Amino acid sequence: MHAVTVVLAVGGLWCGVALGGGIGVVAGVVLLALAWLLAPRPGRLPEGRPVLLRADAPELFALVDEVAGAVGTRSVDAIVVDGSINAAVTSYGIRGRRLLVLGMPLWEILTPEERVALLGHELAHYANGDIRNGLVVGSAVRSLTVWHHIVQPLPHATGLEMIVNALYVLPRLLIGGWLILLIRLTSRAGMRAEYLADRLAARTASTPAAAGLMDRLLITEALGVWLRTEANRAALRGPRSTRHATDRAGELWERLTAYAESIPEHEYERQRRAGARRGHQVDTTHPPTHLRRTSLLAGPSETAAVTLQAHRSDLIAAELAAPRTEVARRLLRGALDD
Repeated sequence: MHAVTVVLAVGGLWCGVALGGGIGVVAGVVLLALAWLLAPRPGRLPEGRPVLLRADAPELFALVDEVAGAVGTRSVDAIVVDGSINAAVTSYGIRGRRLLVLGMPLWEILTPEERVALLGHELAHYANGDIRNGLVVGSAVRSLTVWHHIVQPLPHATGLEMIVNALYVLPRLLIGGWLILLIRLTSRAGMRAEYLADRLAARTASTPAAAGLMDRLLITEALGVWLRTEANRAALRGPRSTRHATDRAGELWERLTAYAESIPEHEYERQRRAGARRGHQVDTTHPPTHLRRTSLLAGPSETAAVTLQAHRSDLIAAELAAPRTEVARRLLRGALDD
């Protein structure tokens, strides 16, 4: 994939220098423009979401530093808080700075031990050398994803746009097939990285905490439905309700936590059995959740290397007060992040 970009760039330079003249210059400019368009781009900090640096949340970063040390890697440079029921690590900038994306709905329903397990799992992807997060493969997947997005058909197309959509069919199929092939070729390594990350999460926060995190992942779909219901209720109350969404932010998180705590153990057991039959996965890049949980419990029982005491949790909660309010406001206005 990267070779295509290199060939276009070299071809553009060759056309401009060797051919000369108007045609050569035009061809060179076109090829160089394509190379620039298709070249891998360094990641950026997400826009419209709260971004925390060390000065903004020293206690949270101290916890992340401690977890990073426990899993054997360096810490992150920034933390983004959003409304996804998930967490992830990625990079941004030319220097490849590390970024932790923390989904506030998931963070809110976890126990302190499970929060440490979540951080341990995500940071373990750096420690394990997950190739999907690496410079070569990771940038290739991101570039192909961007390419595929560019050639998507234009909605509500006019006459000329319909012609453009027709011309995009073949490139879209080629790029989509290329992307699927790359994902499939790295799927085994990616699955292995997830199991290794689970194991390091257990060593960091204890095996019960890591297994508890797996159970929480089983109810993410139900949490998404609950949040959409709350957003719909806010919309039905009219514009005044959405304008006062900030005042109801704390109430949203309290109700979400209460809803998660109200789910009985037998429902988790039902979800585990249903997941074993259907093959429940967080997404297509993760192994089935029930196999991840079984693998954890079948291995040696680990004790916590990092603990999160109550007073420390309170300090982190205070640091997250403004971001969690902003995320709650977005959620009540229907902006549930994927």
